[in-house]
Amino acid sequence: MPKVIIIGGGIGGLTAALAFHAFGWKVQVLERAAALTDIGAGIQISPNGMKVFRALGVEDRIARDSFQPEALEMRFGRSGKQIFEIEARQAIIERWGAPYLHLHRADLIEALSELLQTRQPNAVRLGAICTRYENQGQRVLAHLNSGEVIEGDLLIGADGLHSIIRTQMLGTDQPDFTGNTAWRAVVPMDQLGDLAPPPTACVWVGPRRHAVTYRLRGGTLANFVGIVESDTWSSESWTEQGTKAEVLADFEGWHPVVTNLIGKADAHFKWALFDRKPLETWVDGRAVLLGDACHPTLPFQAQGAVMAIEDAYLLAKLVCDYAVSVPTALQSYFDSRQPRTTKVQAASRGNAKLFHKHTPISRAMTYGPMWLAGKLVPAAIRSRQDPFYSYDVREEPLR
Repeated sequence: MPKVIIIGGGIGGLTAALAFHAFGWKVQVLERAAALTDIGAGIQISPNGMKVFRALGVEDRIARDSFQPEALEMRFGRSGKQIFEIEARQAIIERWGAPYLHLHRADLIEALSELLQTRQPNAVRLGAICTRYENQGQRVLAHLNSGEVIEGDLLIGADGLHSIIRTQMLGTDQPDFTGNTAWRAVVPMDQLGDLAPPPTACVWVGPRRHAVTYRLRGGTLANFVGIVESDTWSSESWTEQGTKAEVLADFEGWHPVVTNLIGKADAHFKWALFDRKPLETWVDGRAVLLGDACHPTLPFQAQGAVMAIEDAYLLAKLVCDYAVSVPTALQSYFDSRQPRTTKVQAASRGNAKLFHKHTPISRAMTYGPMWLAGKLVPAAIRSRQDPFYSYDVREEPLR
């Protein structure tokens, strides 16, 4: 049985493990952390990602701890006035073939790791720090900081934004600061009273900033993400905290639903947003990159995690289809995925401008037509998501 070594036990790495196991490979996930937890808050899994989970037989388990928004909507951040609202739930399933779910990242990690443990016990090894890889003909080696060497047929760098595997493969990256800082927080719904956020995926727009609110864990948690144009923060870490006063100052004068959520949160995490140019390759011999390790995406399209999920399935499928030639499979994977992830990166970059209109005239010219379309032709707004949500990676042809 061929063996894949996966560096990183996050969403992309665990999905890759489930996919390779489904295609008949032995799986070894090396996770540097001492426990499989995810520090992040909410995550949106759109229909294109749920199609992968359905193919892997994990859709029902993942949906168990999720929340399905009633609608997708946009509001003005200060007044709360609705710009548009389009129906979600069954309407999304009918248009794009799968549901749209909100989950806590920790719940998704738990679901994926539980399912992997059931299918291949002890596939995940914790506290295992890979320092480098080594190609040896038909095999690849993972060198650990302990001095141990693990051998496999393929090595996947699913080790995220600051990937050790990418750095060895391509050198240190040079990201560009976007001038945006992000905040995130979660609050139990029962603490929010009459000012709880609506049961929707809601974008609140405003000059030089925007916020996103939605519900998690069956509707028992409220998730907040706030993006502010700023050049005073440079850390890309998801674990550093700011203060409640800082967030409230950033959203001073905004609608009480937003400020109440900020005020009731116990912790407010803060990180700077950096943009990265598409890479020229994701492959070196029998080592390959996946997810944020090769195409980190700004959060404005809510597709970053889903791109890693798509990566994972297609990579496993191609390696299986090209079983006699792993290098051919890896090149086909890059040729198929790189154009799509590049388009998603560009769309995410563009949404930052859409959400942050600075002047009354630019807001009127942008959101006025959106309001009118929402009233007269909501399908036109819905169609903006067709390139992302209608895609089915299971149907991607061999290249």
